Amino acid sequence: MVIFDLLSMSIMVILWERSMELYEFDEIEERVILVGVHGQTEDDTEESLKELGELAQTAGAAVAGMVIQRRESIHPGTYIGKGKIEEVRGLLRELDATGIICDDELSPAQMNNLQYELDCKVMDRTLLILDIFARHAVSREGKIQVELAQLKYRAARLTGLGNSLSRLGGGIGTRGPGEKKLEMDRRLIRVRISHLKRELEEVVRHRELIRTQRTRSNQKIAALVGYTSVGKSAIFRRLTGADVLEDAKLFATLDTTTRGIQLSGKQELLLTDTVGFIRKLPTHLVESFKSTLEEARYADILIHVVDVSSPQMETQMHTVYETLRELEIGDKPVITVFNKQDLLEAPRSFRDFRADYSIPVSAKTGEGLEQIKESAEEILRRDKIYIERLYPYEKAGVIQLIRKKGELLSEEYQADGIAVTAFVPREIYGNV
Repeated sequence: MVIFDLLSMSIMVILWERSMELYEFDEIEERVILVGVHGQTEDDTEESLKELGELAQTAGAAVAGMVIQRRESIHPGTYIGKGKIEEVRGLLRELDATGIICDDELSPAQMNNLQYELDCKVMDRTLLILDIFARHAVSREGKIQVELAQLKYRAARLTGLGNSLSRLGGGIGTRGPGEKKLEMDRRLIRVRISHLKRELEEVVRHRELIRTQRTRSNQKIAALVGYTSVGKSAIFRRLTGADVLEDAKLFATLDTTTRGIQLSGKQELLLTDTVGFIRKLPTHLVESFKSTLEEARYADILIHVVDVSSPQMETQMHTVYETLRELEIGDKPVITVFNKQDLLEAPRSFRDFRADYSIPVSAKTGEGLEQIKESAEEILRRDKIYIERLYPYEKAGVIQLIRKKGELLSEEYQADGIAVTAFVPREIYGNV
């Protein structure tokens, strides 16, 4: 009997995995109404909804309207109060909208109750972000992370999502795994999550192996971090010449890319482009994408990209630093680059007091890009000592050590030896 149960379980898992392919549907035009709650402590709900609208447009929906309710706290059962529900119901008919998107993560009860009251598709910020992630994931690691985050989200909402997502279509919120098997019980979802975690662990082990090799070869890494859509990929492309996607849409870049750049000396720096941050990013999403974000944790330098043309610049900077704090990344040298200077009427100087350097930059015109390299080089040289030495030919092996561990600036072969100028790390200074 036990063997039969195990065999049945194996067959069900195989069927489940086959059903987890990303199916393509014809895209349909969706019109949504954005809904938010302005509490006592929040004063940027309108800006948050504007950002939610950009997310909706990135996912392929048209924003038909916006509703904000002012109340002390979110309604535990329906997110908004009964009066606002009536208002939203009227707007759905008046604006010919197909659904609503709430600015906060909804509980299963809130989502189920709103669907019952409004009889339309109900989504929240988390589901919308997951939909965009599903669209932009390219690498194996990215696809695993997206599926893992989707399953964790849906595991607690099988009953809440069952009615709405059983009506299949090509609209936002229905991409990715799970659309054809909503009757799947939580046990199978847990099995799939365990399987994905093992796959992700393999990817992480491979990444750690590469990281170890980089450490042995003394390769230094700088990670581009910042709010989504601030121009990280544009700067990455200008600095490295890599063919990466540049798009003004939110979360245009999801997968991590690393390329080498040559600094003015003999030092090569590896530059990594990471996924952008965003406000109200749920903890379990940060957890699912931690392996990607850990590139920033193991970097020697953080290059924090800021959009100076955004009216929410200060809020976005705060969000980035808070996310870095959650990831326990707070002890790295930081270069803050204030990007998109070309969009200002007149160039302005900004200062980030949490950063080691603040640089005005325009990825479009190339302004400030060389200064980024210079600042990175200065940071890397902090723990090095400048030397000018003349080595006899019998000690030429020392030069190989300098070349491997330090930064060899010049070597000149003379009659009595080899004249060398270099920057060497403190740990090998005594051996050279």
